[in-house]
Amino acid sequence: MTSFLQPEHEELRAVVRDFAQKEIAPHASQWDRDHHFPVDVVHKMGELGLFGLTAPEAYGGGEGDLVALCVAIEELGRVDQSIGITLEAAVGLGINPILTYGIDEQKERWLPDLVAGKKLAGFGLTEPGAGSDAGATATKAVLDGEEWVVDGSKQFITNSGSSITSVVTVTARTGTRDNGKPEISTIMIPSGTPGFTAEKGYDKLGWHASDTHPLSFDGARVPADHLLGERGRGYAQFLATLDDGRVAIAALAVGCIQACLDMSLEYAGERQTFGGPIGRKQGVAFQIADLEVMLRASRLLTYEAASMKSGLDSGAVTMKEFKQAAAAAKLYATESAVTATRIATQVFGGYGFMEEYPVARFYRDAKILEIGEGTSEVQRMLIARGLGLPVE
Repeated sequence: MTSFLQPEHEELRAVVRDFAQKEIAPHASQWDRDHHFPVDVVHKMGELGLFGLTAPEAYGGGEGDLVALCVAIEELGRVDQSIGITLEAAVGLGINPILTYGIDEQKERWLPDLVAGKKLAGFGLTEPGAGSDAGATATKAVLDGEEWVVDGSKQFITNSGSSITSVVTVTARTGTRDNGKPEISTIMIPSGTPGFTAEKGYDKLGWHASDTHPLSFDGARVPADHLLGERGRGYAQFLATLDDGRVAIAALAVGCIQACLDMSLEYAGERQTFGGPIGRKQGVAFQIADLEVMLRASRLLTYEAASMKSGLDSGAVTMKEFKQAAAAAKLYATESAVTATRIATQVFGGYGFMEEYPVARFYRDAKILEIGEGTSEVQRMLIARGLGLPVE
């Protein structure tokens, strides 16, 4: 498919595609209508090894790379974007911070069940007054003896309030630096902690089968050893976490574009007007051709960025190069996905506006791709800065 994919990646693709067609596709529309988070399917994904694709064998993982995770997310997202984001957030925002910054005791406590898909973890960054401006974090954590006392709120947090959510890692102010700026750290707060509440799930435009909640903390106490990583390094940690996440979101967007192309091709060959299939009409055929171009370009950008992650350890790729590639992939693929759903809906005409056709669900699901894990505006800012422009 691309030069960045190895035979083992294509083997994984075939396995995940078969799983998605059998276990997800027949139910996706109903889950969407019911706003149902399918815990049983999450467990099956765990049994298939999807949550452990990039985790070490010591914790039950498959020791794969970011390319493998992107392949799995793309194939799930091709059928149901809600399930695709469940995997993306569970690994990129749930498992990876613990794996990257956790001490041995934290890894041994949390990772086995997370890697097995028995439990899920969330990452609480966004707040009512702190989204793209994460430095404006208002949630506070005060060290009281041997405990952190956390007060504040988070919003739009994925996998944070399901029946199998075990822990949420949150960013919080833990002090003030000498320059007057806030010291931000990350703290792990287990589900069920007194004072920690996952509020009622959102009534969202899309991603209806994904678990998303606002969170509140009112004197929530956790042991001091629940600090994740070095105190005061929470801001840097979340920035690094988001680099991988942007590539994974791009993969989810690729799955969306592929679905739009698949649906449009099938419908254009079946729908008859003026004595023939609408695919004979240039107005339709050219739009579908545009979908193919967007798909190829988005897929290449995404897997180039994913493969560059492996080059960081060897020194073949610099962090600056990876960040640029991740931002470019996220920006182009997600904006293309939104355009692709608009094109597919237009190909379907009036039927595209009806919820009985999956194209309507993909249309609703796509917009958030341009917002979550860094808006399109943030990606453009990062790319411009990487080019040496002093953009604010």
